[in-house]
Order: sequence, then structure tokens, then C-alpha cells
Amino acid sequence: MDIDDILREVDPSSSGLPSETRDLQSLTRVWVAERSTPELLSWPTDGLVERVNGRIASQIERVEALTGDMDPRSNFALIVIQTELERYKFLVRSYLRARLAKVDRHALHYLSTPDLRARLSPTELAYATRHQALLHNHYLASFLGSFGPTLQNLNDTAGNITMIDTPDLENAVFIRLLRDGRVMGKGVDADGDVEGRTGDIIILRWADAKPLVDTETAELV
Repeated sequence: MDIDDILREVDPSSSGLPSETRDLQSLTRVWVAERSTPELLSWPTDGLVERVNGRIASQIERVEALTGDMDPRSNFALIVIQTELERYKFLVRSYLRARLAKVDRHALHYLSTPDLRARLSPTELAYATRHQALLHNHYLASFLGSFGPTLQNLNDTAGNITMIDTPDLENAVFIRLLRDGRVMGKGVDADGDVEGRTGDIIILRWADAKPLVDTETAELV
């Protein structure tokens, strides 16, 4: 009896789960992408994280129900389920922490325009709004309160100089091409391009890689 047989015996509905497999693969891809890019990527709008969280809650209930079973075979199945559960929980926690770290660094940037706000989940938007309000109130109490009203804004753009700290889009990222095509990159001294093949891994600036990722010509690795 292999692991699939054990899991199928504990939970007959676990045989052949293409949707769960796809969700795990999608979660892994968005996790890798979020950790690789200097700026916040769009929150999955297809309910991916919500579905994964629902499955985690369901698996936790199943583990609790099986904890009192003293049958050695069921105990081994429990260990397998717990191991898989911890993998899901790690991916979700790491993904959310990567996103919140970017929100903490550039909260005002992501709240500055509707397009950037749309990248946040409702919970992240509420967090970023509260985070920025607390930060502004702290600055006002610490030193901004002693300045004139025109000098108290944290989003001032007078003189074509913005006070909003933004992500560095010049950071390098690795991408894997998903189909053949020419890859263009801007350099300090000169621009360049290369004829890429499916499966090629290329390093270039995020500003140049973003259009390829957005059009699904490449994925982040």
C-alpha cells in the first residue's frame, strides 16, 4: 500500500484531485513571483488564497478527528496529512509575509492611485490605510506638528520631486520563457536583445521583465 492508497482510505474523496493540484501549483507560482519582484504584484482575483485557506481549515479538522485513532496505519496516514498540511501553511504564510513587507515599506505608494490600490486585497487595503494613518500621526506628534501646514504632507510632489518612496524597478529578476520570442533589455551603456527559446532562463531588470510576465510570455523563478 502506497501513500496515495493510505490517503484514499482515510479520505475517499482525495482520489484524483486536479483542482487541488492546480491550486497548489498556482500558489507556488505566485509565492515565487512575489518573493522575486521588488514591487507588489496583484492579489489573485480567482479566489486562490481563499480556497487554499478553506482546505487548510478542513484538513485541520480532519487531523483533529484522527488524532485519537490508535491504529498504526491511520497514525501513519495522519503524519502524511500533517506534513502536506504544513507545506500548504508555509506557502500561505510566506506569501502573505512577502506582500505585507512590501506594503510596510511603500504603503503610501500603493495607496496613491486606484491602479496600485487594486493590487491589494480588501484586508491588505485596510491594513495599509491604517498603517499609513498611524505612521502619519506618529510623525505629526514627533516633529511634523512643529512645521507649517504646507510642510506636513508625506505625499508632497512640489518642484517635480515626490516624497513618496517607490519600489526600485531596476532590481534584477530571473524569468523562464514560456514561449519563443525576442527579449529586450535596457542597459546603462546600451540596450540589448536576445532571441529566447521556450524554457530559457534569463536575468534582466524587473522593468523589462514585467511586460513579459504580464503577457504570460515568461514566469518568474
